[in-house]
Amino acid sequence: MSSLSFGRQIHQIPYYIIQLLYPYKKRAFKRFYKISQSAILLIIAHSGHYKKKSAKETSMDPQKIKLKQFTPDKIRNFSIIAHIDHGKSTLADRLLEVTGTISTRHKHTQFLDKLQVEKERGITVKAQSASMIYEYNGEEYLLNLIDTPGHVDFSYEVSRSLYACQGALLLVDAAQGVQAQTMANFYLAFDQDLTIVPILNKIDLPNADVERVGHEMDKLFDFKKEELIEASAKMGIGITEILNAVVERIPAPQSDREEPLKALLFDSWFDIYKGVICLVALKNGVLKKGDTVILAQAERSYDVLELGLMYPSETPFDSLYAGQVGYIICGMKTVHEARVGDTLYHNKKPVEPFPGFKPAKPMVFAGIFPIDNEEFETLNTAIEKLTLNDPSVKVEKKSSTALGLGFRCGFLGLLHMDVFKQRLEQEYGLTVIATAPSVLYKVKLTSGKTVNVESPSEFPDPARIDTIYEPIIDATIIMPSKYLGPIIKLCQDKRGIQKDLEYITEERIILKYRLPLNEVATDFYDQLKSLTSGYASLDYEEAGYQEADLVKMDILLNGKPVDAFSVIVHRDNSYNLGRDLCQRLRKVIPRQLFEIAIQAAIGAKIVARESISAMRKQVTAKCYGGDITRKRKLLEKQKEGKKKMKQVGNVEVPHEAFLTILKKED
Repeated sequence: MSSLSFGRQIHQIPYYIIQLLYPYKKRAFKRFYKISQSAILLIIAHSGHYKKKSAKETSMDPQKIKLKQFTPDKIRNFSIIAHIDHGKSTLADRLLEVTGTISTRHKHTQFLDKLQVEKERGITVKAQSASMIYEYNGEEYLLNLIDTPGHVDFSYEVSRSLYACQGALLLVDAAQGVQAQTMANFYLAFDQDLTIVPILNKIDLPNADVERVGHEMDKLFDFKKEELIEASAKMGIGITEILNAVVERIPAPQSDREEPLKALLFDSWFDIYKGVICLVALKNGVLKKGDTVILAQAERSYDVLELGLMYPSETPFDSLYAGQVGYIICGMKTVHEARVGDTLYHNKKPVEPFPGFKPAKPMVFAGIFPIDNEEFETLNTAIEKLTLNDPSVKVEKKSSTALGLGFRCGFLGLLHMDVFKQRLEQEYGLTVIATAPSVLYKVKLTSGKTVNVESPSEFPDPARIDTIYEPIIDATIIMPSKYLGPIIKLCQDKRGIQKDLEYITEERIILKYRLPLNEVATDFYDQLKSLTSGYASLDYEEAGYQEADLVKMDILLNGKPVDAFSVIVHRDNSYNLGRDLCQRLRKVIPRQLFEIAIQAAIGAKIVARESISAMRKQVTAKCYGGDITRKRKLLEKQKEGKKKMKQVGNVEVPHEAFLTILKKED
């Protein structure tokens, strides 16, 4: 039997086996020269999910797929949910490879993460959908997978995706254990009555502790040991077991092809060539190319120009059937026409619409300004294009005395804001300034009217204010118990109220606090990670508004307020913040020919002050000896001149000073 060449041997061995052999490659690969073809095929045959390689090395031909044969009982719709960086996108890659949806000839890393910012940060920002065909017990099943984001800022994407599913894969890192967003996503799925399949991922890591994490899953979610699937998405371990569990445990959609068309629109995005692409989950009926459909909430009709499956990108078909998840293109121009949560039905065949989704509410507000005012139109165009794909960003034009024309944007959270700013810089080549984040306050006036306040410039006169309300959140922090002291102190400093403290194991605890959102919106997350060496995880949800003793603090330069430096702050923190702002301004404002007084004031009360001494000429330099009264006369004359100059002179604040104070601290 002839031996294979070295190149052909390597080509036939799955990628993850080469990874396993990598530390020993010199010895192992030398031996391959002497291995016969049958021996190599034997290695491949024993590599678990890579049986029938020739069928899986290239993706399946979409033209051979007949969607009509996939009745509702042969369909499984599921999503992958987990904390950030627990391996959701990697698992999605392996599922797509094993089912032949994408080829295994090339290594795929986070295949469903399309954005550059997602690949750079290793996170998922936008939920992505893909369909797979899997053979189980001699029958083919259509599996519709949705890969969801893991960060708390994008939990809206998760809840929206779950509406199109009947089950979810709950992924937990076998080394890190249950994290805050793991719990949040579990309860999102649990509240929607989804079947949950628990998976312990990354069992190949040296520090993986399957027994401890299994105990946590049992205590927190009541998952028994026999229900857990042990897997490693990176190494391809347990992938077949996961696919089998999807077919066995997750129920088929309750759908009927004979009923009138009823479909849920659960996501949409904008394509520069095709217009708006909508993701729909068909509850009942059949949808064909050329049909006229109506959106229930928008009350507008459209012709279906194209439809199909995400396999894994847009793959056109002639029809979609009840229970299936696919995309449709109807010639819409903006994503605002395709309201997420809307119901599609055939013209003249109305159905009872789905209840729909609550629109995403912005939690954090910040200003986005161009470095150069001449770039404003370019920034305007870039933001318009970005919001086509991210309608959760609320945008309005604003003008600042310090930074000129710009935009006031509302975001779902701090990471959402960072990602939006990074996409502006990467995809459109812009350099922008993001001001310090703020939140939405409610102010009840003495007249009984309630107004919303987003920025200090909108703050009413204190004489007209009856009560001020600030937004609060319920925060859940999961961390090692040895960091409990510093974290409790951090939460107390942020005006938090402890609600609960529970030990998951002897080393890990769940801490629940009620915190003001404006305290969390700045540097709380960074401090939390620093104090716990990166081991803590944070999740939060809105908890309404509460009364607070808030004041507007102005910064005065020689008695004149500068609007751009004003802030809304809690009275207890006003002294420390005022002193900090004054010290920072003292470093960046250049000296003038007269003394500059920098003051932080609440109403008429000065809470902090710094001074910048005047530049002055040495007027006594020409006096060599003589009477002291001559020197005093010259100094008094200079002093009078400086006093007069201070009364009529204006402080020139350089542009850099505004940037130093206003831009968000890194």
